[in-house]
Amino acid sequence: MADVKKNVLTYEGLKRYEAELQDLKVVRRKEIADKIKEAREQGDLSENAEYDAAKDEQRDIEARIEYLEELLKNAEVYVEDEATLDAVSIGTTVDLLDLEFNEEVEFKIVGSTEADSLQGLISNEAPVGKALLGKKIGDLVNVETQMGNVQYKVLNITRS
Repeated sequence: MADVKKNVLTYEGLKRYEAELQDLKVVRRKEIADKIKEAREQGDLSENAEYDAAKDEQRDIEARIEYLEELLKNAEVYVEDEATLDAVSIGTTVDLLDLEFNEEVEFKIVGSTEADSLQGLISNEAPVGKALLGKKIGDLVNVETQMGNVQYKVLNITRS
């Protein structure tokens, strides 16, 4: 049997996914069941676009529920409040100085499931996240990216 990959989540991410799963199971399932019932009452299902759309939406909701249940079953949660602030770790927010552009940037280190670079959520598996893990305030960090080598200086480490 193959090893199941653990899904690294912050406590905040865990709570967000649990709330989404609860909403899908309790609210969205009922809404979609009502839509399907209404569409059935309209008669001929073979040419009923509302019925087809509702069934497609139901399939998508069930697939998302299945995905979230599997994700949560294999979750490894890092509680931000327990993260030490003497080094960058999952669940910490790190303020950096981009040495090339002399510009400050901020990243929160999260598991790959929660990563969203547009929101500043960087995966612990991404090149920047990997390079930052374990670094301390004042450390210089070299990151090899697709666009070349980037160098940062760690300015501050906080809990989110």
